[in-house]
Amino acid sequence: MTWLIKFRPSAEKQLDALDPPNGARVRAALLRLTADPLQATNVKAMHDGTFRLRVGDWRVVYALHDDVLIVLVLRIGHRREVYR
Repeated sequence: MTWLIKFRPSAEKQLDALDPPNGARVRAALLRLTADPLQATNVKAMHDGTFRLRVGDWRVVYALHDDVLIVLVLRIGHRREVYR
C-alpha cells in the first residue's frame, strides 16, 4: 500500500522557497512517508490530530486521510516558526 502525497498550495510554495540542499532533504523525507506515514522515523502526533515530521531544523506538518491513503502536507517551515 502506497500513500499519495498532496500539498496545500501554501505548503507547496513553502517547499519551493527552501534553499536547494534543505529542499532536497525535505523532499526525500516526504518520499519515505509514502510507505507508512505513521511508522516513519522522526514523526510525532500532535494534539490537533495532525502529525509532525522533523527534517533537521525544518518541520513538515501533515494530516492523514486514511480512507483514500493521502498524506496532506499543511505547512513546511523552520522549527521556530512552523507552530505559530
